[in-house]
Amino acid sequence: MSKEFEIAREFEVDATPEQVWDAVTHNTGGWLWPEEPPEPRVGGKGAMGSTVTAWDPPHRYVNRTEDVEGISEQTLNQLDYTIEPRDEGRRAWVRYVHSGILVDDWDNQYDAAGRHTDFYLHTLRQFLTRFGGRPVVAFTTFDGPEASKAPDAFDAVGRALGLGDDTAEGARVQARGPEGQLLDAVVDFRNPYFLGLRTEDALIRFFGRNHWGYPVGISVHDFAPGADAKADETAWQGWLNSVFA
Repeated sequence: MSKEFEIAREFEVDATPEQVWDAVTHNTGGWLWPEEPPEPRVGGKGAMGSTVTAWDPPHRYVNRTEDVEGISEQTLNQLDYTIEPRDEGRRAWVRYVHSGILVDDWDNQYDAAGRHTDFYLHTLRQFLTRFGGRPVVAFTTFDGPEASKAPDAFDAVGRALGLGDDTAEGARVQARGPEGQLLDAVVDFRNPYFLGLRTEDALIRFFGRNHWGYPVGISVHDFAPGADAKADETAWQGWLNSVFA
């Protein structure tokens, strides 16, 4: 049965409104996933087949998708960004609202969407403040094998990285990456559902989607000169598969 939902978040960030605007409209690969920039007008084509319903740079951007193809029930998905200057434009206040209609398994989907929102918006702030909003060189995202759906699967990810159960957000670590490579990193996010590692050149995100019945996932936002998305995917996919071999 379909049911409406709304997820709203507000935060301030040490970035200008123009930098935030660029990140949410043109440079999405640095914190979310690469999307074709929206047509800069109301009624224009937005991300993932949506329609732009508000366009006021660098203050307001809304896109909306209705009646998603392949779903028989009524559907709606809307993303609404409001950006205001703070400290004479040196910082920005952001309000993000994700609303619409969820069709199946409402409680599970709503819980997953809310928790993902917090992680994605945290990654947005990391992208803006730690990498200056610069264009991502390589991006990849993928899922683990079927075994990574197990209830305790995400615990195995932390152990494979060499993190203790008590390794907290903010800790500097040497994480064990692909082929045993040690990565100098900061644990920039950690809770039972998600884990974020920030290195000098990348944001590496681990998604405990097993909590909602899906495989564990990884995304790599690589800013290193000459970075190769396929190489990143091959290395980290092999790492993730080996965790659940």
